[in-house]
Amino acid sequence: MDDNEQQQELQDQIMGYRMMERDITDPLALGLLHDIVAELEAALRSANE
Repeated sequence: MDDNEQQQELQDQIMGYRMMERDITDPLALGLLHDIVAELEAALRSANE
């Protein structure tokens, strides 16, 4: 997998988790999803460097 494909995959995952965040009402689940998104965004930033 090249860098562009990896970055696109990370962006797709981030979008999917953000969409899930909108529908979640459980505070614990929302916190976990927020942490997942933060980690994926950090991975995306490091992939861009």
